[in-house]
Amino acid sequence: MDYPLPELSAFRLDVIRFVEANLPADIAEKVRLNIEPEKSDLYRWEQILNGHGWFCGHWPVHAGGAGWSPLKRYVFEQAMAEAGAPPLQPFGQAYVGPVIIEYGTDAQKQRFLPKIIDSTEFWCQGYSEPSAGSDLAGLKLRAERKGDHYVLNGQKLWTSYAHWADMIFLLVRTSQEDRPQKGVSFILADMHTPGITIRPIITLDMKHHVNEVFFDNVEVPVENLVGDEGDGWKIAKFLLATERLIVAETGKARRLLSQVRTVAENTLEAGKPLFEQSAFRRAFTEAEVQLQTLEAFCARQLKGVAQGKVLGFEASLMKIRGSELLQSITELGSRVAARKGLALSPEPLPEGSNGEQAEPTEASALLSEYLFQRAATIYGGSNEIQHNIVSKARFGF
Repeated sequence: MDYPLPELSAFRLDVIRFVEANLPADIAEKVRLNIEPEKSDLYRWEQILNGHGWFCGHWPVHAGGAGWSPLKRYVFEQAMAEAGAPPLQPFGQAYVGPVIIEYGTDAQKQRFLPKIIDSTEFWCQGYSEPSAGSDLAGLKLRAERKGDHYVLNGQKLWTSYAHWADMIFLLVRTSQEDRPQKGVSFILADMHTPGITIRPIITLDMKHHVNEVFFDNVEVPVENLVGDEGDGWKIAKFLLATERLIVAETGKARRLLSQVRTVAENTLEAGKPLFEQSAFRRAFTEAEVQLQTLEAFCARQLKGVAQGKVLGFEASLMKIRGSELLQSITELGSRVAARKGLALSPEPLPEGSNGEQAEPTEASALLSEYLFQRAATIYGGSNEIQHNIVSKARFGF
């Protein structure tokens, strides 16, 4: 798409060319076939981006970034995904990094920011709990101060890539208040601390993305508290505001839509490519128009943010439309995969089995992505909650 400023369109092309020239071939192939990357793959790619000054480009210059505007950051994220690069894990560079820049002490900035920029510490996010998903105010993980430490007891759920993480940022309950939000604090914890137990959760696509994390008398130094006790809710809202800038995932949607087209053009039904059949072509075109509309909406909103506008219910609209669009695109992809009679099984066949292990293909990648995207309307605040936010903002109820 064309952006409001010509230099942004040029920047988009620069990013795409950079990815094409510098993304290692084995990582590009994993993205194309939707094979889960290794932690080392992400480290390699982040090092390449960091060498070009792009890994934390949206950070302010004084913190080691390039000072990108929200719209330039959006163009970067979209172009990266469109070009087939693996998604940047957001927990360090997109989430906790900006929090530490805004609210952290000088010691916290010196300790944590350099290791986020150079990718030597991997982060995860400890928000959701069994009784506190979209309603974070219901969290129960207790942090009790004892001398120069907080002692943590409780559980976090759906913690993405906790099994890779060196650090976790947590919303914890440090006091009981009349308003639940008042007793919430924001703490940073070392994932190698005694008392932390990680249990994998295998998702519908049969991959290990998420985990349960248990805290049993885990000691965290008081200096790892960000802000003051009770500031957690304010800090969480700041983090969510930065998260909303990348929530629509339009770049990924464009890459997946292109992949759907390629596979449909090479899938025959009744002697002609599936893509040439009117019903399929109509569904594809509808998705393409919806994507173009969402891209234009996101660009307009983020241009406003650069001019001082604060995103309100518009962020919820971006999340709703982005997640629903990913689901509809991957559902279209699953219709293509169905023509190939593909079974989805990432596990090797048992020894002595009668048959050959199916090799991953672009069609099976679409099926795997379809299964994963069933959760898109749940994570990051369920779409039901987002609809409520929009209704309250626009209609007062």
